[in-house]
Amino acid sequence: MTVPTMLVHSLWDQEDIYGAPAVWNALKPLDKDGKLYLSMGPWFHGQEIERADALGPVRWDSDTGKWWRMHVLAPFLAHYLYDAPMDVATVTAFQSGANAWQRLPGWPTARAETRLYLSADQSLGFAPHDKTAQLDYLSDPANPVTYMPRPNKAVGYDNNPWPTWLTSDQRTVSSRPDVLTFTGPVLDRPVTIAGQPTVHLVAATSGTDSDWVVKLIDVYPDEVPGDKAMGGYELAVGMDIFRGRYRESLSQARPITPNMALTYDFALPPANHVFLPGHRIMVQIQSSWFPLYDRNPQTFVPSIIDAKPGDFVRATQKISVGGADGTYINLPVVN
Repeated sequence: MTVPTMLVHSLWDQEDIYGAPAVWNALKPLDKDGKLYLSMGPWFHGQEIERADALGPVRWDSDTGKWWRMHVLAPFLAHYLYDAPMDVATVTAFQSGANAWQRLPGWPTARAETRLYLSADQSLGFAPHDKTAQLDYLSDPANPVTYMPRPNKAVGYDNNPWPTWLTSDQRTVSSRPDVLTFTGPVLDRPVTIAGQPTVHLVAATSGTDSDWVVKLIDVYPDEVPGDKAMGGYELAVGMDIFRGRYRESLSQARPITPNMALTYDFALPPANHVFLPGHRIMVQIQSSWFPLYDRNPQTFVPSIIDAKPGDFVRATQKISVGGADGTYINLPVVN
């Protein structure tokens, strides 16, 4: 680490949401002279060089791109190119929800150690529910859950939904019978996370392969004064997919044992977010995310690309919830 380096990360980056944080984690132990910096903003890929007061319908109360360029990027370049004085924190991070910039000494701020448990009544809580159950849904590759509402078509660059799809309203799939939705109570105090949530999913499938999509969502109050578009909005704070064939090894695909509850541990993208009082926390689980990801045939084949029509079968998915050993999300809660 001899070259001053600033890594710029977009918290809703539709192109590479893992890249900059991964490079940060790899390089930070080598940074003996304090020349490595990290910036995280509420942007889609590259939005920091554009107007950035909103992402889709979500408003940030200011032009975050302009603020960052003026207060972080310009002083950094002036200092290392022209020896000008600089007052830039090691980590400059935008905290969504609170909609404020933070100066931090490092990242992440918190470890993913606070368990958010899924319960049999499809509620969420920070303590495990005594009742255990397996909640099921039928996953049909012929009718996959879409990542955006249909019809999904772009008409020119200005109307392209791709850059902002990560902040699209998740109510479009909440009521589907093949999406399990778990909702927490209305918050009476803020819940702040700053780090990378991790998923501890306990699930079984009647097939021999399966995809598991898990979403961590901020549910807005039914009415938001001055912003009708956000009333009841379901904003995804972190979402990702895990392909079951890689449960034992990410380098070698193996079939899943049918109808056996197995554990799937994987991480969601980094988040720096405040769930505000009056909001609720939600978790959604599904088994397709089309056409963002190709359909899993739910029959194990050596290559899904070469799957035949007969390989695509319906599968009953069962999620184990309740008790200390059921499904939960580890949240990096800042106390």
